[in-house]
Amino acid sequence: MTPRDDVHAADATNPLHPAGEDLSSSSSFSPSSSPSFSPSFSSSSLFVSTAADHPLRQVLAHEVHARPCELLSSPSRASHLAMLSGEGTGAAEHRQLVDLCQRFGVTPPPAGVNHFSADLGIFRVKWERHTEFYTYTFFRPGRCGGLFEDPVIGLLPPDWLQGLTGQRLAAVHVALEPASESLRDPVAIEQFFDSRSVSGSELAGKSAVVWTDFTIHDDGFGRMLLLDVHLRARQAGRLVQRLLEIETYRMMSLLALPLARQYSPEISRLDQSLATVTARMTELVGLEDEQALLDEISRVAARVEHIAAATNFRFSAARAYDDLVSRRIAELREDRIEGMQTLEEFMERRLAPAMRTCESVQARQEALAARVARASNLLRTRVDIALEGQNRDLLQSMDQRSRIQLRLQETVEGLSIFVMTYYMVGLTGYMVKAAKAAGLHINADLVTGLAVPVIMTLVFFGMRRFHKAIAALRADEDDDG
Repeated sequence: MTPRDDVHAADATNPLHPAGEDLSSSSSFSPSSSPSFSPSFSSSSLFVSTAADHPLRQVLAHEVHARPCELLSSPSRASHLAMLSGEGTGAAEHRQLVDLCQRFGVTPPPAGVNHFSADLGIFRVKWERHTEFYTYTFFRPGRCGGLFEDPVIGLLPPDWLQGLTGQRLAAVHVALEPASESLRDPVAIEQFFDSRSVSGSELAGKSAVVWTDFTIHDDGFGRMLLLDVHLRARQAGRLVQRLLEIETYRMMSLLALPLARQYSPEISRLDQSLATVTARMTELVGLEDEQALLDEISRVAARVEHIAAATNFRFSAARAYDDLVSRRIAELREDRIEGMQTLEEFMERRLAPAMRTCESVQARQEALAARVARASNLLRTRVDIALEGQNRDLLQSMDQRSRIQLRLQETVEGLSIFVMTYYMVGLTGYMVKAAKAAGLHINADLVTGLAVPVIMTLVFFGMRRFHKAIAALRADEDDDG
């Protein structure tokens, strides 16, 4: 018996404990079993009464037990629906589930639950809410007619089915039958499936055999046939649940493929446009050309960001769903049936190339976005350098004009010495003439002429001292700054 068989056996022995341990016989310390210790109160009761539970303790503890598998025995039938509805339809989905329960006289679940199962009399229903889709699985024990005749979904009210929220993405009929030689014969089984894509394998240590073709038949449903060789009820329920999850997650992961095909040509065009723009960078001759090229790169960058926004969620979800498909297939523990492809081989040949296409498109989109960012930064650097050069030239021109203005100012100041001398000599002449008119015996012209060099010398040294004082004041201001 393999380790997984041990787990399955433990599951069947004690459904409430995944490892099947007998907790009463564990080796942990128990005060009541020790002869040397007999307390008058229970320490565990004291802890429970005094310790405060984390507000999420119950929720987190119940999470690992969410979405349990059904107990199934052969023969049984199941019909499975996966409806793509998005993230904002929880209230509508709950109303539909309540309506179904009320039609069959069953107490409906409260609002806000993510999974629910109940016996509706003639069949059982299992409902699960996921991030962007929800599923219904209907189970009925026994058989009626052929393997895929009179499916369980035919027992549901047609108007209720037509009113389901969202769009049908996956739909499968499952037949669980006791193993027989006729149903294990690959040739005989082809009458129920498409012979071009039928897959089959032995599962769970040869405890079961599965047949499917992953094809949508005329009734809009796929088909899976699970043969019970020696399955326990819980083991059969787990296998059916994993097979249905494989089909659902396969379809969810493939939702990214149309997006990859849609945007792949545009990514190629944008890549070529970016290459052209990058090549033109070496031919730029002016700031106007650089700014025009920067506008083109900005348009390419905007389109790349639009593609990323439209595809990133879908591509990331596809990777997650594809990983779940691989895990569920590994949990089946397939053994080959001679001459038949296993489910893993089918996925490797059909699903894996689609996922690699999506990964390739996403990688190209991310590489293109990085190249656009580098080209934009390079061109912006060129523009910044050009602007800095223009600013440097402007500053140099302003500095040159300042020097010219300084020279003109010094020239004007030099000329102002003569102007001031002229006016002061004129004033001196008036004063001398006034003194002569007052009776002083002086030669007015001689005194005025002798005053010219004296006045000019005084004006020159006065201006020089004034300039030194201004320079000293500026130097003090610079030191304080």
